[in-house]
Amino acid sequence: MLLASSNDGKLREYMALAECAGVELAPVANFNSLPRFSEDAPTFAENAAGKALHYSRSTKLPVVAEDSGLVVPALGGAPGPRSARYAGARATDSDRILKLLGELRHRPSSDRGARFVCVIALAAGGRMLNVVSDFVAGELGNTPRGSDGFGYDPIFYYSPLGKTFAELSLVEKNAHSHRGRAFRKLLGALLPADG
Repeated sequence: MLLASSNDGKLREYMALAECAGVELAPVANFNSLPRFSEDAPTFAENAAGKALHYSRSTKLPVVAEDSGLVVPALGGAPGPRSARYAGARATDSDRILKLLGELRHRPSSDRGARFVCVIALAAGGRMLNVVSDFVAGELGNTPRGSDGFGYDPIFYYSPLGKTFAELSLVEKNAHSHRGRAFRKLLGALLPADG
């Protein structure tokens, strides 16, 4: 399978997930030179499916694409599918975190519940084969902690491990994250069960 993404953090996590599962997964060749898919749909599922269909038309191998992001119910679901563009098209991870923490500054701690959502779509030859989703719940801290991960990981506190996602090793994060859960769900739907 091929992975349609140019996000270094996502590529690293998916390659590790695939290696652990014994699945061959490689980035779409020349991804940045292909016509770009605009992820401007209002839902994670529409963005993931549209991206998978779009890039599957340029290769003979099945294409995996995802859309993922942070959902904060107290902010009406924001940043949601616009997580990467929440503070503007050229914003850094730090810019997005600062904007989000600013939105929550005067809110009670009960409004800090959040979840990371991931939707993965698999397509081949312009035909949709499968769409799966999963999530992980946590709460948002007041200040970033940790140096691993990317995006909103430094403020996403995962209480079962007592750490932010940016304080987890890649192995720990993949074992618990929305992305790891959704990828294992996809593989479970594709691969026959043992026995």
